[in-house]
Amino acid sequence: MRIVAVLAALSGAMAVAAGAFAAHKASGQAAEWLRTGGQYQLIHAVAALVALRMGERISPWLFVGGGALFAGTLYAMAFGGPHWFGAITPIGGAALIAGWLCLALGAWRRSA
Repeated sequence: MRIVAVLAALSGAMAVAAGAFAAHKASGQAAEWLRTGGQYQLIHAVAALVALRMGERISPWLFVGGGALFAGTLYAMAFGGPHWFGAITPIGGAALIAGWLCLALGAWRRSA
């Protein structure tokens, strides 16, 4: 699971970079996409590390992968990618939701 921890840490770094770029270099819709992507990516990078610490196996992957897909499509559009990437963004969001549900299920099972 070391790879998930490394990916989560890199994801956190990318999120901070996206937020900084949004604050200092981007404007309009591009800045909003960067801020939104960065916020979600950073939250889920931390969630992946917490889930790893809890011994979870699936939710960290969903958090890292979903965060990359969700934020990555927003980043791509912010940097001039086609707007149809926006149709892919909800797939990443669904993975993030699934990660939270897996985390809840794991916590429920551990407390029973």
